[in-house]
Amino acid sequence: MRILVINPNTTASMTAAIGTAARRAAAPGTAVAAANPPDGPPAIQGAADGEAALPGLFALFEREVLRAHSCDAVVIACFDDTGLKALKARSPVPVVGIGEAAFLAAMLVAERFSVVTTLAVSLPVIEANLASYGWAGRCARVRASGVPVLDLEGAEAAVVERIGAEIERALAEDDCQAVVLGCAGMAELAGEMTERFGVPVIDGVTAAVALCEALHRAGIDNAPRRPLAAATS
Repeated sequence: MRILVINPNTTASMTAAIGTAARRAAAPGTAVAAANPPDGPPAIQGAADGEAALPGLFALFEREVLRAHSCDAVVIACFDDTGLKALKARSPVPVVGIGEAAFLAAMLVAERFSVVTTLAVSLPVIEANLASYGWAGRCARVRASGVPVLDLEGAEAAVVERIGAEIERALAEDDCQAVVLGCAGMAELAGEMTERFGVPVIDGVTAAVALCEALHRAGIDNAPRRPLAAATS
């Protein structure tokens, strides 16, 4: 199958890293392409950045999915699930958000999970998504590590330690059995943190690729689907 991974921000180096993580997670025979819009915010940190990213995201989706038919599934590689509902409503193929996929994976392996994301400005968006999906009761807490999105590139030791310290606090304070990493830029840390803390630490990029592949193997991605209610964001 063919999966198109869209990073809604404009930082090409982050898109390349996300694409690498997605290809590593993909099964043999799955082709993964990664792309980002040419215009928009360099990072999505909070609702204002998410709104600013929509024109570029929608234009890229129009070109690659609706016109070129270049893929069998789309992954939106922003943990805020930027534009997800609107894209699902228009898409002829499954569209999976990495936040959505990570929450689903966490609920399969844990009764309660916590989220460790980047900055505090992102908390309201993630909390609103959980409520919209109907999953807020399964999330113990959404936590900010204080690490800006672009500081995740290269993941210096001090950055990794700040994220690790927040995971440690979550496990000590939140009565959770799994932790979700709340940014696509954290994808490379999941294995290290799972080994370090002995609980599932879930990356949404990996979870989204696996979910797309599962839908494809089951033939669900080709099934006729009624359109969702119209959405603008």
